[in-house]
Amino acid sequence: MALKISMTRRRFMATTAAIGAATLAAPYIARAAEAKIAVGRQPWAAGNSPITQYMIDNKTFEKKAKDLGIDLTIDWRDYPSAQPMVEAFVSGNLDLGMWGNTPIIRGLAAQQPWSILNVGEGHFRFVIATRPDSPIRTIEDLKGKTIGTLLGGDPYNALSQILLNELGSGNPKDFDIKLINIPTQAQAATIPTGLDAAVVIYPAFLKAQKDLGTVGIVNSFGYTEDHYKGPAGQGAGHLLESVKKSAFYPDGYYLHRSFWMGRNAVIDENPDLVVAFAAAQQEAVTALKAMETGAVSDLVKKYWELPADLGSKVVKDDVIFGRGWIWPTEGDIGAIIQTSKFMVAGGLIPQELEWDPVLTNIQKAAPLLKKAYEMTGSKPDEATFAKSDAGDVRGAPIWESDRWKQH
Repeated sequence: MALKISMTRRRFMATTAAIGAATLAAPYIARAAEAKIAVGRQPWAAGNSPITQYMIDNKTFEKKAKDLGIDLTIDWRDYPSAQPMVEAFVSGNLDLGMWGNTPIIRGLAAQQPWSILNVGEGHFRFVIATRPDSPIRTIEDLKGKTIGTLLGGDPYNALSQILLNELGSGNPKDFDIKLINIPTQAQAATIPTGLDAAVVIYPAFLKAQKDLGTVGIVNSFGYTEDHYKGPAGQGAGHLLESVKKSAFYPDGYYLHRSFWMGRNAVIDENPDLVVAFAAAQQEAVTALKAMETGAVSDLVKKYWELPADLGSKVVKDDVIFGRGWIWPTEGDIGAIIQTSKFMVAGGLIPQELEWDPVLTNIQKAAPLLKKAYEMTGSKPDEATFAKSDAGDVRGAPIWESDRWKQH
């Protein structure tokens, strides 16, 4: 019996030693850090809608985060416009969100603890729309009329720039134009009773044009729409010469860019989330760029409510699908600076932004975006970033900008 016990003890010790040796020899497997994040998007807008839908359907954000050692849970939230997202940022109830120049400039002016990330969408077409029986056929005809728009937002800015370059002043009051705030684009596109015209984003305009017969006069790209009749000709597609005077040309009367924004507290705690987020978006853009534009539109048909042939027009307009990449350039950031000058004239902010505070703001994200850029397999070359005849304002990627390097 003693011999049997002794042999058992030897076997146990030998087995334990073997297990220990095997454990030491086995590769170390790090456990992924867990993280949760709330992301707001505007699926009724333009390019961000199919991009984020692809990310949701294919879990690209989660996968890129996993590559960086993060086990990520995402709370995707749909918003009709920027303002509720801004309010959620203020309360610390949203981590990443996307909005246009106007609320970004206001946030920078107020030194909010938020950072500019990558381009979310851009080159949005804003249409000055009216009823099919309206006598309003030119911008001149808007004098003394009542126009619906999203006050303090990009639709208002687009209207202001059209008035400035066509009539000589960006202030509607100079032409006895009365503005009415219309918070939703679907409502604006119906040209409610009491309005003579409205400034409408392209997806909402196309739907109202199809369903209600709403017509357009001119768009923010500087071209006439179907109801136009004036010095440039009649009907759609005529270039208005005044657009060439715009500070934003060749983008049009107004250089629309929407950027993804991140709360600094979230970026500081886990900067690789920004890297994963940008890399995931770029993967989505690359995949969508390879698809037919109508198929891209169909991904978000429940939001745009457009058939593929009309939805493809929205896709073709967007700067991201034209470029094939999401990286912010010096020209894109410059749009924020330039727009702030006109916001001062309109009394929306006390003074225009200078480059220094904007460059300070993007210091947090620029190296993270560069890391994401280097992670992606397909990258534009220097000539593509600097291409001057692309139809949109570009420049060096922000992390290569001489301004940023010298800041």
